[in-house]
Amino acid sequence: MQVQDYWLILAFFVLVLLPAPFLGRYLFRVMEGQRTLLSPVLEPVERLCYRLAGIDSQAEQDWKTYSLALLAFTLVSLLALFSILLLQGMLPLNPQGFAGLEWTLAFNTAVSFVTNTNWQAYSGEAALSYFSQMVGLGVQNFVSPAVGLAVLVVFCRGIARRSSNSVGNFWVDLTRATLYGLLPFCLLLAIFLVWQGVPQTFLEYVTAHTLTGTDQVVPLGPAASQIAIKQLGTNGGGFFGVNSAHPFENPTAWSNLFETASIILIPVALLFTFGHYVKDLRQSRALLACMLILFSIGLGGTLYAEHQPNPALSALPIEQGGSLEGKESRFGTTASALWAVTTTAASNGSVNAMHDSFSALGGMIPMFNMMLGEVIFGGVGAGLYGMLLFVLIAVFLAGLMIGRTPEYLGKKLEAREVRLLVATLLVMPVGVLVLGALAASLPGPAASVSNPGAHGFSQILYNYTSGAANNGSAFGGFGANTPYHNLMIGLAMLIGRFGYILPILAIAGSLAAKKRAPVGSNSFPTHGPLFVTLLTLTILLVGGLTFLPALALGPIAEHLTLFQGF
Repeated sequence: MQVQDYWLILAFFVLVLLPAPFLGRYLFRVMEGQRTLLSPVLEPVERLCYRLAGIDSQAEQDWKTYSLALLAFTLVSLLALFSILLLQGMLPLNPQGFAGLEWTLAFNTAVSFVTNTNWQAYSGEAALSYFSQMVGLGVQNFVSPAVGLAVLVVFCRGIARRSSNSVGNFWVDLTRATLYGLLPFCLLLAIFLVWQGVPQTFLEYVTAHTLTGTDQVVPLGPAASQIAIKQLGTNGGGFFGVNSAHPFENPTAWSNLFETASIILIPVALLFTFGHYVKDLRQSRALLACMLILFSIGLGGTLYAEHQPNPALSALPIEQGGSLEGKESRFGTTASALWAVTTTAASNGSVNAMHDSFSALGGMIPMFNMMLGEVIFGGVGAGLYGMLLFVLIAVFLAGLMIGRTPEYLGKKLEAREVRLLVATLLVMPVGVLVLGALAASLPGPAASVSNPGAHGFSQILYNYTSGAANNGSAFGGFGANTPYHNLMIGLAMLIGRFGYILPILAIAGSLAAKKRAPVGSNSFPTHGPLFVTLLTLTILLVGGLTFLPALALGPIAEHLTLFQGF
């Protein structure tokens, strides 16, 4: 690594960590309806939204009504996007005359964007119209992370409230998260990206006559606005097929830095939002410390792996450095590794390099980040409520060790909450191991891999992990656009989304109804180094014990085969 590589990593952490506390307080005020700097401009718009939709913004819901509203909104969103993708050939803003998508691909894509996964089994510039990109995918890029933020806020209220049957109003939370939380910041980032050279236009594609005497079609479109929300909303769906490895999505070193930092900016800020809800910012700092430890382990391991020479070529009389295969040569190895770890630590899925071309261990670490279940920063809202589930599990384990009824911030965990916690531990194994095993065992689906042996298995394992973790990144050598994979990865995305959301809402409702016991000297502290260590080990043990056998068959076996004599 060179000096500029260290400066890049430092600049990344500065851009994320410095504004996060202020943004976290802002989001707390927004979600609780308190006045902010944007209130004079946006409050009339908010009231108009409620009036047009017939919503009583003062009426709150219990967790069951909240869940039904969320599911109804998701179903309508899914059907609307599915219809747009099927019928895009008859819809406006389609200068290239693209036909509608095949129905299993349309289903997969609709599920993908509604669940904040943004998995793409197509190339955007060759398959989707401007209307589908903006009205179809663009709308979901805003409302799907807003749903995740709303669920997190419900969980925060469940911990903070006392003897309450209500947890908020889904329609109010959704509106505020979108209007105040995502739109203003996306507008700023989109303007920055246009300044850096990202196109934002409705013009038709341009045909250029190259120096070699051939014609090349240069795709255009309203890209900057989509790219801004794909990053800040932890969506990841690219306007172009190769995502942020495309020079129109990511034209400069500055755009690369800001796009990388924006992936986890809101997830980090929400840690401080949680601290304001429970009136204890020490809890925020403890969770941030755990996330940074896990992130730093992953980043260090990936950087080391990608800067190493290929051991299979060690006997040759040549000087080797880290491999640049599959990496964007404008940014180099460090920027590619930093992006890969960041995008899989969040549920973002955007890429500026091809993960399929990483070394065996360099590709395993992003895969393992996702296997932990969106807890290293994770998606907007989804990352923190995933981490809080592990917090409750760690508190339960601590209670077993010291012989006390487990409690977190004055709320006791009883049998109902523990059963729901255990149910969430089954989400990733079912989505990854069960569905992935079927894909690897059946001859038709297994034909989608492009490499034999361990790397081919890694392709299947990575892509089903990406779907179940609602991440959306991919090992690019995997032929995902088949009816089987479109349907099964779509199922994995639904399991990964609602297998967490529904238990979380139930736990939040149960905790909100409990009385809050005062935290005394005998209570187990959840803000110190001891708890951070316990929480980190709990996350690693659960992930390691669940997925280590599968990793041994894939990336670990591939790494070992690179050494002579194995």
